[in-house]
Amino acid sequence: MNDMAKNLVLWLVIAAVLLTVFNNFSAESDPGRVTYSDFVTEVQSDRVSKVVIDGYTIHGQRSNGERFQTIRPALQDPKLVDDLLSHNVVVEGKQPEQQSVWTQLLVASFPILIIIAIFMFFMRQMQGGGGKGGPMSFGKSKARMMSEDQIKTTFDDVAGVEEAKEEVAELVEYLRDPGKFQRLGGHIPRGVLMAGSPGTGKTLLAKAIAGEAKVPFFSISGSDFVEMFVGVGASRVRDMFEQAKKHAPCIIFIDEIDAVGRSRGVGMGGGNDEREQTLNQLLVEMDGFEGTEGVIVIAATNRPDVLDPALLRPGRFDRQVHVSLPDIRGREQILKVHMRKVPIGDDVKPELIARGTPGFSGADLANLVNEAALFAARDSKRTVGMEQFEKAKDKIMMGAERKSMVMSYKERLNTAYHESGHAIVGRLMPEHDPVYKVSIIPRGRALGVTMFLPEEDRYSYSRSTIISNICSLYGGRIAEEMTLGKDGVTTGASNDIQRATSMARNMVTKWGLSEELGPLLYDEEGDDPFGRGYGQGAKPLAEETQRRIDAEVRKIIDECYTQATTLLDDNRDILESMTQALMKYETINSEQITELMERKDVTPPEDWVDENDTPAAGSDSDTPASDEQSEVDSPSADADKPVKPSDDGAGDVDEDGKTV
Repeated sequence: MNDMAKNLVLWLVIAAVLLTVFNNFSAESDPGRVTYSDFVTEVQSDRVSKVVIDGYTIHGQRSNGERFQTIRPALQDPKLVDDLLSHNVVVEGKQPEQQSVWTQLLVASFPILIIIAIFMFFMRQMQGGGGKGGPMSFGKSKARMMSEDQIKTTFDDVAGVEEAKEEVAELVEYLRDPGKFQRLGGHIPRGVLMAGSPGTGKTLLAKAIAGEAKVPFFSISGSDFVEMFVGVGASRVRDMFEQAKKHAPCIIFIDEIDAVGRSRGVGMGGGNDEREQTLNQLLVEMDGFEGTEGVIVIAATNRPDVLDPALLRPGRFDRQVHVSLPDIRGREQILKVHMRKVPIGDDVKPELIARGTPGFSGADLANLVNEAALFAARDSKRTVGMEQFEKAKDKIMMGAERKSMVMSYKERLNTAYHESGHAIVGRLMPEHDPVYKVSIIPRGRALGVTMFLPEEDRYSYSRSTIISNICSLYGGRIAEEMTLGKDGVTTGASNDIQRATSMARNMVTKWGLSEELGPLLYDEEGDDPFGRGYGQGAKPLAEETQRRIDAEVRKIIDECYTQATTLLDDNRDILESMTQALMKYETINSEQITELMERKDVTPPEDWVDENDTPAAGSDSDTPASDEQSEVDSPSADADKPVKPSDDGAGDVDEDGKTV
């Protein structure tokens, strides 16, 4: 009930109370009212000259001209008329008012009409009347419609996905001029499936198509179809396409379609599974007996491999557009789009930021610009400068600084040796990504971070590159062993060991980079996780084959460990110098690392202040850190991510702190 209805009901109640009180007050204070017994006494005393009988009410006039009123009891008094006539009282009767037939009918049917009106009101509310959803509206589509005037997004707002924009550009031409294609007998794809990593701009691209074509845009998520009621999903699909046909030409955008479009028969529900019924209805609506001319379905998913084959066949989703992560030029264009919304300083160079953010998606870059703007606001800056972008990039890639964390001098020294070992081995190994920054400031769950950034985008990695990465991963543990002894090695290298072992095993079992076992696939774990072959595990291996795999992995690890140990032994002076520089400055950049590798004095940072006789940050407590805190490299990296195969069979190597 809205505010107007509440106010109306309140005023009606107040009016009824006031009217009742007024009537009671008037009745009690009426000086002409007499009791019936007094009236009879006055008649018998010849003080009444005239009466008018109106039902139970009797209006009288006394001999002296005064008027009065009384109420006759409900009991019959047959002697009243005789008494009136015997005492010469003029008796008059008043004709009762007679209601018309229509009035009587209205009065008789009024309660029924009230009941019907209340029933219809509640039914309309339950069915979602008045633009509000109700419990009876579960069969209606939840697609949100945006008219052509509401969509302001165009292709100018989408950057970094030029190939995908070219793929969907003809959709705009078709929606603007369908006759151009129909004259030659061609028809536009009924459906376009956009697949790609999260944050690459699939939803934004779909909205830009509608904005360019100036057509209605229906947006819905795959999870909005299915609920607890049987048949709801299929009903919503039918209702959605019925609405779309009324507004054709238009676009239906289904986000996360894998929630309803996964392969049938892989679950435990069988043919009566509600999700499967919803998928069946979607298949029929897209390419069934009835046509859907002018309705284009655009769907987005991060997992195209789990979709049902019937959904991907020509006639339904005729075209699949892969929206990949942007390259260096794409990242620069995306940064320029997002930088329009914030005041940018003159020292900001988008091309340098793009080079230092490999593997960032469009959403990551938008977050980078926003974080930089927040840093500028905290520093009360009028514009967002390059310094703020560097801080934002470090926060996103390495984690937020934990300045309040208390570390002992011994633990900070151990962290400095560990990170120096990573940096030196990574710098000396061939085909390794350049060292970007080394820090012993705790960030996130890590006590220290060594950042490697590639000079250019990489899509495949050679055996030499992978070996170099394994060597650099063991550089931290070897540096601890050289300076603290074997008994002083900490748990900080646990994540390094996990990732290095995963790399070596993948070289043997997946990538065919082992001379002993050759280019054969020995590990199928993780393939087709949702299902065609539901319940089947990895291919069993013979005991001898497994032994040879373990021996080859151990051989690769031992060779890398020995090679990294030799490099650090030969450059022990650089290890000590870099450790002291980290203890002094806490963070060193690539230029300072170059000076250290050339055995030169380190140039202090511009914002560094020499605090003489100031103890190092933290207390003197020698309490050892826990296993989780002692992982000086980010432990959040997945063990199987060091080389992540892409669609073309290439791989990306994940190094310390480097986002892939």
